[in-house]
Amino acid sequence: MKKEELFAKLRKNTHVQFDMPDMKIDALTYADPVKQFIEESGREGTKIVEATAADDLNALIRKAYPDAKVFASNVEGITADRNPDTVAEAQDLNGTDVGIVRGQLGVAENGCVWIPQTMKEKAVCFISEYLVILLDRKRIVNNMHEAYARITMDPEYNFGTFISGPSKTADIEQALVMGAQAARGCTVILIGA
Repeated sequence: MKKEELFAKLRKNTHVQFDMPDMKIDALTYADPVKQFIEESGREGTKIVEATAADDLNALIRKAYPDAKVFASNVEGITADRNPDTVAEAQDLNGTDVGIVRGQLGVAENGCVWIPQTMKEKAVCFISEYLVILLDRKRIVNNMHEAYARITMDPEYNFGTFISGPSKTADIEQALVMGAQAARGCTVILIGA
């Protein structure tokens, strides 16, 4: 049966339709969303670095990861060895010590950050040993309801993901493994006053 035939049968046999209910959700709010974001991020294993607009982000990143050799980013003003927009394929990002991306918004209730795909190869978010997320502290919202209302997608890529700290799993023999599916460490640099 074709999809169109199925839809036609459903429409024909639908006798009563109901409007969607008006859903007013009283979601969590915080007196200080930035403070809550920092606390929740710490619980998830994310390091927080607070910066002002005058700080040298490249220096902060290198200070946080002094042993790193290969940096990857397409963020304007960030010095990197690899650019996810110019590599031939995602595999060319393998061996990246630190990937640097810009977060669109942070969520206070769970410490996650929305990362829209703004680069050709989104693998930089997952293949890097360590991930640095640059986030404007004015872009932190209270809860996921507010976050979803503010998400915007890059029309070229139409992809994004929430990241809430380093990748970890305890599936195998109940032993905690860091970096199993993505970065083994994550740092959020909060920018602004």
